[in-house]
Amino acid sequence: MDGRLVAIALAALCVVTSGDSSRADDSCIPLEAFENATVGAFPPGWQVRKDEGKQVYRVEADGGRRFLHADSNGLGIQAAKEKAWNLDEYPVLAWSWRPRQFPNGADERTGKNDSALSVYLLVPYSRIRGPKAVKYIWSAVVPVGTRLESNGGLTQVRVLRTGNAPSDAWVDERVNVRDDWKSYFSEQKTPAPAGIAVLTDADDTDSRAIGDYANFRACRQ
Repeated sequence: MDGRLVAIALAALCVVTSGDSSRADDSCIPLEAFENATVGAFPPGWQVRKDEGKQVYRVEADGGRRFLHADSNGLGIQAAKEKAWNLDEYPVLAWSWRPRQFPNGADERTGKNDSALSVYLLVPYSRIRGPKAVKYIWSAVVPVGTRLESNGGLTQVRVLRTGNAPSDAWVDERVNVRDDWKSYFSEQKTPAPAGIAVLTDADDTDSRAIGDYANFRACRQ
């Protein structure tokens, strides 16, 4: 399931500053590193559509790194953070993730649309229908590069990784989300991002999915 993007929180989002004053260097600006979050708690500044979603996501620490740990037992609830930045100046979305347990029998091409890991770029669209989004997933079985869509076409999906073996190793990702957005939605104008989101879900398979997310940045290249 696509988690019904956090429409209440993000659909009518007002544009805020990109936070350039806190940039670590000139090539990337931080979006979320969970540095100020309490280990074992739901991260501050994040939102969920239903309170039970706070049971799915919590901050953990390992080897000096703080990250968002997601453990979904039969749930499909997204967590999102409001964050605006200049997508022409910083068109690349970067983060790290690792799959811990894949939902049983999941296949994002079918009615069993669950994923151990999903990352979204959110853009305001409609108070009723919620934001538009580009969604990147780590699928157990769907081939890398497969294009899908959900939420009536408002969410355009790209399979970024494939494989169903849980891992302790972090994988770093960098995607030109600006170019993907323009291509997937056939738009020339660069959008103003509303924020980012994650979804680890297992509701369609009525199983369990576990994954970790860390170090979200917006980068020049």
